[in-house]
This record gives sequence, C-alpha cells and structure tokens, in this order.
Amino acid sequence: MIVGAAVVELRVHGSQSLKAKRGVVRSIVRRLRNRFNVAVSEVGGQGTWQRAVLGLSMVGADEVPLRRALERAVDFIEETHLAQLIGREIEMIQLPLVEGLEDDGDVDGMAWSEGSWGSSEDDSDSEPGEE
Repeated sequence: MIVGAAVVELRVHGSQSLKAKRGVVRSIVRRLRNRFNVAVSEVGGQGTWQRAVLGLSMVGADEVPLRRALERAVDFIEETHLAQLIGREIEMIQLPLVEGLEDDGDVDGMAWSEGSWGSSEDDSDSEPGEE
C-alpha cells in the first residue's frame, strides 16, 4: 500500500481578514475534493490572514499514478489563481502489507479478528474499567 502526501503553502493576496482567507481556502479544498477525490485539510497558517498550508493525501497500490494524481491536484491549485503557490512537497510512503492477509480475503490472524482492538462480545452492560 502506498500513501501519497503533499504539503502546499499558499499566499492569499488581498485577504484582509481570517474570514476572507477561510472563504478562499474552503473553495480550494472543495474543488480539490470534488475533482481529485483527495483528502485535504488546512494544516498550518490558521491564525494568519494571507498564509495557508494545505495537506493532501491519497492511498493507492502504485506509486507512479498516485504521484501523478497529487501533482495534478497541486497544479490545479495554482491554475485556479485563487492563491499564490509559495511551496510544495510531495512524498510517497510505502507501507508493508500485513502478514496473514491472503489474496482470497481471509482475515484470520489479523489484529482486529483476534480481539486486540476490541471485543467481539457485547460489552454494553459493563462499566468502563470492569471486566
């Protein structure tokens, strides 16, 4: 599994308030989500009137198409002319597949099937901390 992440720093010219900047950022975020099916969030510059840092992420099986999609998304931000692109960085992270997961979808032996992330029994009658 490949996780692609991008960080984009923007300068919102003409913004005289946080409210004005938020409107521009929301417009960019909405367009990115709709057009590229990418997860987007403002991750920096929340307290400034003209600076915004956006984090984008996507998950896929192949690095090349994932990188291309993130690059197109970042290029799209620049093409909107809603804000000036100051900086960009794109990273690909390869996560190992979990051992025990067969191609047939068998999840026996997976952490969530062994109860390590919660019990499969109904614990609704017990109080927190009770066993």
